[in-house]
Amino acid sequence: MKTFTKHLLAISVLATTLPAATFAQDSIGPSSGDREFTLSGTGTSDKDFDNSSMGLSADLGWYTSSHMVWGIRQSVNYADIEGQDADDDFWNGSTRGYFDYHFLSGAARPFIGASLGAIYGDGVEDGGFAGLEFGLKYYVLESTFILGRAEYQFFFDDGDEAEDNFDDGAFAYVIGIGYHF
Repeated sequence: MKTFTKHLLAISVLATTLPAATFAQDSIGPSSGDREFTLSGTGTSDKDFDNSSMGLSADLGWYTSSHMVWGIRQSVNYADIEGQDADDDFWNGSTRGYFDYHFLSGAARPFIGASLGAIYGDGVEDGGFAGLEFGLKYYVLESTFILGRAEYQFFFDDGDEAEDNFDDGAFAYVIGIGYHF
């Protein structure tokens, strides 16, 4: 009889705490009108991973709903270009607008999105690029999350080149931390 009572007590505790845990999950994350700041470590590689770079990326976004965010992203990178002298420093940057759509409402929020912007600096040809991205935000606190994102970018100088250059793009990926307010 004691075993039955212990199990009944355990089930009662779970039954009363589960709705509270579910409610707490719903309060995690942004609401319409919130802003978001993210700081990430970045890396890019060409499609053969011969030329690479690393750097920092910062995002500032605005939520139009709890699932949609529009923003601006700035990246600064140090590039290591194959065949170049070790003493040469190659710095580049990119500025772009982005849109992401987040799925789910709990602590883990996968997302997909797109970006459009410009790349400039040493070791790169200044021009425009567009990108498709996907990632995951995981809320460790009510307003704080860790982030992983991968983006495929293709480069162009005009609209005709954009269509032709899709196969000659590059991957960009980040891991970072963010906060919405």
